[in-house]
Amino acid sequence: MVDFVNAVDAFIDDYFNVNIPDVSITDIIEIIIITYFMYHLLVWVKNSRVWMLIRGVLIIMLFFVIAAIFQMNTILWLGERLISVAVTVLIVVFQPELRRALEQIGRRKITSMFSWNLLKTGAKKFDDSTITGMVTACYEMGAVKTGALIVVENDMQLTEFERTGISLDALVTRQLLINIFEKNTPLHDGAVIVRGDRVVSATCYLPLSDNMALSKDLGTRHRAAVGISEVSDSLTIIVSEETGTVSYAREGRIVRDVKEDELIAELKRIQSSESEEAAGMGATEKEG
Repeated sequence: MVDFVNAVDAFIDDYFNVNIPDVSITDIIEIIIITYFMYHLLVWVKNSRVWMLIRGVLIIMLFFVIAAIFQMNTILWLGERLISVAVTVLIVVFQPELRRALEQIGRRKITSMFSWNLLKTGAKKFDDSTITGMVTACYEMGAVKTGALIVVENDMQLTEFERTGISLDALVTRQLLINIFEKNTPLHDGAVIVRGDRVVSATCYLPLSDNMALSKDLGTRHRAAVGISEVSDSLTIIVSEETGTVSYAREGRIVRDVKEDELIAELKRIQSSESEEAAGMGATEKEG
């Protein structure tokens, strides 16, 4: 076997002038370990706010490249001074995410560290029955003016906000959602987070939007829905306690007083993995 490998190596070296380096078992193990950690690092970046930071850094880097091309010396001088403190600033800003990532590594079992949880391409994020349950529950609650706030997770995981609530891990049904948001029940205050076909957490706290362009008649529930849509790719459904109307927020915008078929269509856009290419929010806020 060794002679055959040497013969192939000599043939490639003679005819193609390419020298194949010697690869040992240690080299293969190193490649596997580096690949493993790089994969989980990319997954962590994708599922946290770090991805938004990286996008911002890339835009700033592009700006400095343009400055270098056109010899904008003052901007380049400022950039050199900022780089010296940028690493420290990033560590301070993202200290909670870094600590949480290390805690997750410490809690994981050794055997589970070598299981590759690859995403299924083309698979639906949730079943049609989940859409039916959420839509039906929203309009039934709207009919009796029961307020509700349902965050439907998309590609970006909402673990940070999930931890602010009470863990449920229950199958999404019309009855469950209505019971959660029933007035004077322990779980009615706050938002629920839906991941796939399950309600993973209830009574979650969401960030409020400070967008001054939002209508002044929008309450805390609607501003929270817009706030979570500004920091994630989720779709949030709001049932107004005052008017009973159903709205949804996505990509920092809110569409108010939508009909059942409109809400179903919006949920179906994020149901499939390819949905983001076809998704399109309304260009302007629809006043109800």
